[in-house]
Amino acid sequence: MSAELQQFFNQLATDIEKLQVIKITLGNRRIKTAELKNIFIKPLLIKNSLKLSFVYRYPTKDITKNYDVKEGIALMQQMLHNEFLNADVFTSQKDVHLALQKNERLKITSNAPSLKITEQANQHDKQKNRIIQTTEKGYLQALGITSAEGKVKKDRQDKYKQINSYVEIIDGIIKDIDFKEGLHVVDMGCGKGYLTFALYDYLTSKLHLEATVTGIELREELVDTCNRIARESGYEALGFKSGTIEDAVVNNANMLIALHACDTATDDAIYSGIKANARVIICAPCCHKQIRKQMAPENELKSITKHGILMERQAEIVTDAIRSLLLEAWGYKSRVFEFIATEHTPKNVLIVGVRQDKPANTKQFYFNKIGALKSLFGIQTHHLETLLERL
Repeated sequence: MSAELQQFFNQLATDIEKLQVIKITLGNRRIKTAELKNIFIKPLLIKNSLKLSFVYRYPTKDITKNYDVKEGIALMQQMLHNEFLNADVFTSQKDVHLALQKNERLKITSNAPSLKITEQANQHDKQKNRIIQTTEKGYLQALGITSAEGKVKKDRQDKYKQINSYVEIIDGIIKDIDFKEGLHVVDMGCGKGYLTFALYDYLTSKLHLEATVTGIELREELVDTCNRIARESGYEALGFKSGTIEDAVVNNANMLIALHACDTATDDAIYSGIKANARVIICAPCCHKQIRKQMAPENELKSITKHGILMERQAEIVTDAIRSLLLEAWGYKSRVFEFIATEHTPKNVLIVGVRQDKPANTKQFYFNKIGALKSLFGIQTHHLETLLERL
C-alpha cells in the first residue's frame, strides 16, 4: 500500500472514532461483470460499541454484515485492492473522493460536506421512550444501573431493558383493572429489588395510584440495603421484609408477583395469591424439578422423555400447563407467554392469572383436564394441586 493510501485510511479511522463519518461508498468495479455492484458502509453504535455496517449490493439482493472498526477498515483496504477503484467518504467536515487507476496511481479530492450528521445518525437501535426514565431516579444509581450523571452503564443495558420490559407487561395486565380497594403488591423473592423499585416508581409516578409495595427476600443484607434505598428515595409505601415465599403472609395483597422462584416456590407463591384472593397473580417459573422426577409415560411419549434435554423441556411445559389450569379452576383467567427475549434470560415464561367475577367453567371441568394430563405423562402429584386441597 502506498504511503498516500495509508494516510487516507489512517485519517478515515480517526474520523470514524470521532463519529464524524456519515457514510462510505465503494464503487466502480474493477471487473465490470462482477456480481457485487457496490458496498455502502455506515458507522453504528450497537450496545454502546462502535461498529461498521457493510451493505453488499448485488443485482437481486442486499447482504448486511457488521464489523469492528479495525476489521472493517482492513476489509475496505482489501476491497479497494481487489474489487473496486473508487471510495467516497462523507463526513461532517468534508466529502472525500478517492480514485484508483488501474496502474494503481491514486487521486484524492475533497469538497465541502454535502451531508449533515444528525443526533441519531450513528445509533443502530431507535431510541425508545422507556417507561422508566433515568433522570432523577436515585434508586437506579443506588442499584448500580446508572451513573451519577443518570446514564445507563454499559454493562447494565440489558438489566435496564429488562426492567422496562417488565413494567410494560404490568401496564398491559392492569390497565383495565379498577383496584377499588387500593393496590397492595407483594413481590416474593425480590432479590436486589430492581423490578420492585421500578414497579413502585411506575405505579406511583406514572399511574398516580395509592399503591403499597412489599418485597419479600430471604437474605437480610439485601432487605436492609433495599429499605435504605427506599428511604433515601422518599418511597414511603415501599418496604422490604425478610422471609421465604412459603412462609410469607400476604392476606391483604391484591397483586402477587414471584419472578424466577425456583421449582415448587412458584407453586407456593401462586397458592398464597389464590388464598389471599388476589386480583392479579404474576409468576415467572424456574427449575421445574418436581414434575420431572415423576414423569414416566407408558405410551408414545417415551420417545420424547428418553432424551434428557427433551424430558427437561417437556417437564417445564407440563408443569406450567397444570399451573395455568389450576388458576382457571380457582376462577382466574390465565395466560402463559414470553416475558423477555432469551438473550436476557433463558427462563422467560410468564404465567399471569386475573381473577374473574364469573368463572368460565366449573372446577371439575378443569380437574378432569388436569387428571388427563397427569395420566398421560405418568404424574402422581403436582405440588400446587396438593396445596390447593387445603382450601
